[in-house]
Amino acid sequence: MLEQLFGSKTRVKLLRLFMNQPTQPYYLRELARLLKTQLNSVRREINNLEKIGMIKSIQLAEPPVGSEGFKKKTRGGAKKYYLADTHFVLFPELKALLLKAELLLEQNLIKKIEQLANPRLFILTGVFVGREGASTDMLMVGSINKIKMAKLVAALERELGRSINYTVMSNNEYKYRQDITDRFLYDILEGQKIVMVDKTGVW
Repeated sequence: MLEQLFGSKTRVKLLRLFMNQPTQPYYLRELARLLKTQLNSVRREINNLEKIGMIKSIQLAEPPVGSEGFKKKTRGGAKKYYLADTHFVLFPELKALLLKAELLLEQNLIKKIEQLANPRLFILTGVFVGREGASTDMLMVGSINKIKMAKLVAALERELGRSINYTVMSNNEYKYRQDITDRFLYDILEGQKIVMVDKTGVW
């Protein structure tokens, strides 16, 4: 959807990354690896976004926190990094547009998962609620085809331009983890989350 609006899938991936992490600088090869996109394509879109004013470049002598770091020293000891320009006049509107597009993708995913698996419990957490670094982003409980689920999630990852961790549990495993007060499970149940489906009251 957004690639039709912006004219390039690589551009959309870059915008999502920069808008989701507006203070994090990235260098070209790092962006190509993160987005799994050819370097020339990334370089072309970076130049376009910088000319428009959506992103800016900075020179850093040391890798910033969260960066993959330098693979080798450049001449002069500095390397060019790129990050979102939060002073760009359309920055708030652009970020809101990308968020709404992601919500539409998530709603489409939810419908597909419900059709595929009819889960007893389906929870969105992690990146879906702003909990970066959470143990998982999705929890599904029920009789779920793991191969088909992996394909669905892979398609969503390509659309969003980021990885998604998900957990699938059988009904018996879920009840067992509840009984032993499993730390992993209760971190999900008691943390920030969006409960999409909950039929666990009737087994």
